[in-house]
Amino acid sequence: MAKYKMHILVCGGTGCTASRSQEITKNLQAALTEKGLNEEVQVILTGCFGFCEKGPIVKIMPDNTFYTEVKPEDAQEIIEEHIIKGRKVTRLLYTDPEKKEHVADAKHMNFYKKQLRIALRNCGFIDPENIEEYIANDGYAAVAKCLTELTPQQVIDEIKLSGLRGRGGGGFPTGVKWEIASKNHADQKYVVCNADEGDPGAFMDRSILEGDPHSVIEAMTINGYAIGATKGLVYIRAEYPLAIDRLQTAIKQAREYGVLGKNLFGSGFDFDIELRFGAGAFVCGEETALIHSMEGKRGEPTFKPPFPAQSGYLQKPTNVNNVETYANIPIIILKGANWFNKIGTEKSKGTKVFALAGQINNVGLIEVPMGITLREVIYEIGGGIKNGRQFKAVQTGGPSGGCLTEKHLDTPIDYDNLIAAGSMMGSGGMVVMDETSCMVSIAKFYLEFTCEESCGKCSPCRIGNKRMLEILDKITKGQGTMEDLETLKNLAGVIKDTALCGLGQTSPNPILSTINNFWDEYVEHVKDKKCRAGACKSLMQYVIDPEQCVGCTSCARNCPVNAIQGEKKSPHHINQETCIKCGTCIEKCKFNAISIK
Repeated sequence: MAKYKMHILVCGGTGCTASRSQEITKNLQAALTEKGLNEEVQVILTGCFGFCEKGPIVKIMPDNTFYTEVKPEDAQEIIEEHIIKGRKVTRLLYTDPEKKEHVADAKHMNFYKKQLRIALRNCGFIDPENIEEYIANDGYAAVAKCLTELTPQQVIDEIKLSGLRGRGGGGFPTGVKWEIASKNHADQKYVVCNADEGDPGAFMDRSILEGDPHSVIEAMTINGYAIGATKGLVYIRAEYPLAIDRLQTAIKQAREYGVLGKNLFGSGFDFDIELRFGAGAFVCGEETALIHSMEGKRGEPTFKPPFPAQSGYLQKPTNVNNVETYANIPIIILKGANWFNKIGTEKSKGTKVFALAGQINNVGLIEVPMGITLREVIYEIGGGIKNGRQFKAVQTGGPSGGCLTEKHLDTPIDYDNLIAAGSMMGSGGMVVMDETSCMVSIAKFYLEFTCEESCGKCSPCRIGNKRMLEILDKITKGQGTMEDLETLKNLAGVIKDTALCGLGQTSPNPILSTINNFWDEYVEHVKDKKCRAGACKSLMQYVIDPEQCVGCTSCARNCPVNAIQGEKKSPHHINQETCIKCGTCIEKCKFNAISIK
């Protein structure tokens, strides 16, 4: 086996793959072969590095050089300059936006400085399709320790002591959930990995499965041992082809190496994993709906109790955990609960992975200790707001969460603080908005998503959300009344109290949080028929400045609905009732005489 002197790590996450990272890998390999260096330097396609805004990423080890926005045609230069001559390719290095200096090492980038990668510890570091690299980084040592040194109850006690809470959104203590399932006896039990990630803008679970699938397999095996289950199921959406492919590869390798299957580590314990594919229904993220979908039934939630731990998949005790929750398990077992519970806050231990998106400079995947503030995430890790605009709001928790404002920026991020502020942790979506975002339209967007994804089983969600959406549609069209706002608040409260499952119960959160924090915008839409962000098309007014208009008739000739009148060489005007706000007039005007009010 070759002993490599250097390694070139190329980001192989979905985003970078779409930007031709596989082509970069091939070109790097071809250049190494051409120079006779393929026995000394190894090219590895890894999982996501997290810095998606600057992808594709190429990292050189052991000197830890971090190249950003690499193109396939850059491969030759990287080999000739960096690998052969030892000179960094300066133009590909990250440039600090404040100091205007090149930063060669990821450790000195603001994006990474405050991160603590636990769930993402192997993403961007190992080849996810090579089990030996996972094993070389203490992979499967945790399950070996559990099976040979610990009793099932001792494993559960360790997870309880760690303070780990479910990372899928609910935040229920993981160890307690495991203990409940362990005490329910049956001839067959199941453990389920919930990889049905449906929040708009969220890609945390996908990235873990793409970059470190073995950690999930190992954790599910530990879970199976702890509760007495011999079968594991991964429910993953079919829209994640790369994650599916790497997970299937990892399962096959785990079976070949004897860490999945019969008599694991000579302990007499059997455990194996199968995949189940979802069709992209958001409601199937709820555990009872997920279980029904796996059984081939409609993905509809059911009343609890019984809880899945009592009667779940095929009416057997079933333990359901999120991908990120599982990614924390092996390292907790290896480093100990006391190591993990010292990270984070009193009631929210460890770290949380967020998909940072929206109007922010550093879009990407981050992992931060619980208790870090929103300000630190947005301005230090995220690099602030794009184009020098002002921060307006941040949406946490996806369609189930709420919009937080500038007054919440110093709020420590944990389960309880976010709920107290009118939002929630959710699975980890974090969308940042600037002053060009209309908060009424944002609430409408999330409600449209919820209405589309509702299973329709219960009337509060099926009908109530539809009525709320109709009201929001009226408001954004300038047809709303103050009575509509009161109706909106009352409906939201009723739905919150009466809906069947978490999807329905939390669906009013975006409306309630925007009403509470941006009441003046709602009133503006209703009373003044104005949208300060200029996002509500129906409330826009295209107006012609008579002092700037020369009467060239270009706007009138190109208007598709003949909404512009005026004599040649005289100022024109726009009939607001006829105007469809298409913007053609602005495009055609050469004198900057037309503006939007």
